[in-house]
Amino acid sequence: MADFDYDLFVIGGGSGGVRSARVAAAGGARVALAEDSRLGGTCVIRGCVPKKLMVFASEYREIFADARAYGWDLEDGDFDWARFSGQLNRELDRLEGVYRGLLEGSKVEIYDQRARLADAHTVRLADGSTRTAKHILIATGGRPQRPDMPNAHLGMVSDDLFQMQRLPKSMLIVGGGYIACEFACILNGLGVEVTQFYRGAQILRGFDEEARGLISDQMQERGVNLHLGTNIVEMAAADAEHLSVPSEEGMGLPSSDTPPPPEGRGDGPVWVKASNGMEQVFDAVLFATGRTPNTHDMGLEEAGVEIGRRGEIVVDDFSQTAVPSIYAIGDVTNRVNLTPVAIREGMAFVETVFKGNPTPVDHDLIPSAVFTQPEFGTVGLTEEEARDREPVEIYCTSFRPMRTAFAGRADRVLMKLVVSKKTRVVLGCHIVAPNAGEMIQLAGIAVKMGATKEDFDRTVAVHPTMAEELVTMRTPVRTA
Repeated sequence: MADFDYDLFVIGGGSGGVRSARVAAAGGARVALAEDSRLGGTCVIRGCVPKKLMVFASEYREIFADARAYGWDLEDGDFDWARFSGQLNRELDRLEGVYRGLLEGSKVEIYDQRARLADAHTVRLADGSTRTAKHILIATGGRPQRPDMPNAHLGMVSDDLFQMQRLPKSMLIVGGGYIACEFACILNGLGVEVTQFYRGAQILRGFDEEARGLISDQMQERGVNLHLGTNIVEMAAADAEHLSVPSEEGMGLPSSDTPPPPEGRGDGPVWVKASNGMEQVFDAVLFATGRTPNTHDMGLEEAGVEIGRRGEIVVDDFSQTAVPSIYAIGDVTNRVNLTPVAIREGMAFVETVFKGNPTPVDHDLIPSAVFTQPEFGTVGLTEEEARDREPVEIYCTSFRPMRTAFAGRADRVLMKLVVSKKTRVVLGCHIVAPNAGEMIQLAGIAVKMGATKEDFDRTVAVHPTMAEELVTMRTPVRTA
């Protein structure tokens, strides 16, 4: 190892890259890390953390009415974006400082600049200098993608939302995946008039159909103007002619006191023509139509690293690329694009390379949450996936939860178990409810352990809770 500057050079300072660097350094390896943006990566700076704080902020709007129903004498408040975003940026600065402190405390050398491959053991930094390493780990993550259409630059992507100087009065969100749906709920909760276009028949493709249907209904009940089977066919900066276009279905156009658009976009509102014939002007448009791995202009193919058809780095079960000295983890590999998975992949990489313990990455039965309103927690197979594999029983219940029913809200929750007829193992668990993310983390342990339906049945219910339904459903609602 003395022939190289470092034992490990990590390209990318997100959660997976930072964890890998720290753990390798803790074991005595000489480690360096390069990041050309902010330490913390997508999750801490442009994704999970700021998004979840926005979720919290958006949920307060309904609390005022709920509190009155419970006897509290208070008035509705106004949301101050400037105050919130200032506090948000201070928190992100703090977290970035924590990440830097952890790396420095682990004696990882940090290069605050872009790095790309020069060869199998060499990285070239933006300042023109080179560094060599016995092993190179690429953890550069992914980025949001704009659609290939005229004037797409007039729309924002998810990264831009956290930099808005002010909230728009109206916004069109294009997309039906979890990012689109989460931000539709968030912005609706903050008082923005939200319209959402999705070209498919139902939002949240790939998730359990019954759960996604309930979430779609609840989003519309809360005020999101969802148009399914709809896409943009044309968009342009709105001018006087566009501003005279009559509104569709009473949705209205921006008023004369509409504030300027968020920074980083065009000079005014955006006119949109939809595939269903609708024409409307929005203060802002958000494209949430997919993400792409950060592999462009990194010298990967020149070094012999294989790139897949979607731009991802192709790796084996041990995160090793076609070049033995180069590994990759996280979203740049486009396997399971979740922060905890990137961290797990990083830990497995260190076990394999630096601890002599070959450890494949386990991507089976990963619990996850979608922070819509209501939240969606899921682990294992959907009903549709399971019934295509083997005969199953479906245990499911949907009801109005006590807390919001008392306040007069029409909210509904869903608890669902997908069970193998033959083995009785719970193949999937799906929860649509407030705090479903908290619940699915615990249910995920049982599902990962291979618990049977009878194991769930033997567990005494915690009453009165929503989650008790997971252990009190005795009769399947259908078999497949």
